[in-house]
Amino acid sequence: MVEHRVARRANAIILLDKGWSFDQVAAALLLDDSTVRTWFEMFQRDGMAGLETFHYEGSSSRMTASQETELVTWIAEVLPRTTREIGAWIEARFGVVYESRCGLVAMLHRLGLEHRRPEAVARKLDPSKQEAFIKAYNDLLNGLDDDEAVLFADAVHPTHGARPVGCWAPKGGKVAIDQNSGRDRLNIHGAIDLETGKTRMIEVCAADAASTIALLTAIESLYPAKRAIHVFLDNARYHHARLVGDWLAQPERRIKLHFIPAYCPHLNPIERLWGLMHRAVTHNRCYGTYNAFCDAVLRFLRTDVPERWNTFCDSVTDNFRVIDPADFRILA
Repeated sequence: MVEHRVARRANAIILLDKGWSFDQVAAALLLDDSTVRTWFEMFQRDGMAGLETFHYEGSSSRMTASQETELVTWIAEVLPRTTREIGAWIEARFGVVYESRCGLVAMLHRLGLEHRRPEAVARKLDPSKQEAFIKAYNDLLNGLDDDEAVLFADAVHPTHGARPVGCWAPKGGKVAIDQNSGRDRLNIHGAIDLETGKTRMIEVCAADAASTIALLTAIESLYPAKRAIHVFLDNARYHHARLVGDWLAQPERRIKLHFIPAYCPHLNPIERLWGLMHRAVTHNRCYGTYNAFCDAVLRFLRTDVPERWNTFCDSVTDNFRVIDPADFRILA
């Protein structure tokens, strides 16, 4: 096993001697370039003896058990963002140097640590209200008649501009996307039926009481044969406006509004549709004109989603969960 590891390091030095770059050698040997650079420095400093030295990696840790325990305690308290910060702390505290990032990462994984991204959780979330909402929603679905429909509504305001996200690309070349200088924003008040994938997306000047009434009117037109249409939406002030209440009070109205608990966008599936829309339309995509941008967004929401609902339905669901702030460590 040791001979194989030495041969691997020697192969890296030979390839570098042939003119290969550190990145090329790392890709050929399935390594990261920092490891190859470390081997090269060891060879320059100590020759073959340096390549045959494995005192800083392997199954046995360079740190004692008590040092590892102290490291885990420190990480749990500080939550450092990078391995560079962790390596610097280990060196300053214990005098132990991890020259290879791979070795440090392997050690952290062995200690039950991982790199993760915090969730955004509002402190004011009320688990009991979430549970009550989910129960009421499930009770409604279980008692739904054939002449009733359920939709989720919300407003969204995508801005004319590309959203840069990570992507795979050949090594060595720089990747960029064109950016628009404008700040034009498209205002949409929309709704979706999770059962069928039908959508109603109204382009509006602003999301307000008037746009809410326009959306509800369009929803009623979408279901002329339905006796009752249940629309779930958030607690935006304009959804509670007197103008909306007066419209709902008209005797011919068939819509009943249900309000999602405050601070609970995770209980409104249409929020997931907005995320899906951005992935499909704005991520790494640039539109030369504002009109082209609007056409792409509205075509996706009005046409693509209903027509391809069988491929989107697993991403936009009512698979609700209760979020309790007490289950999280809230970062200051």
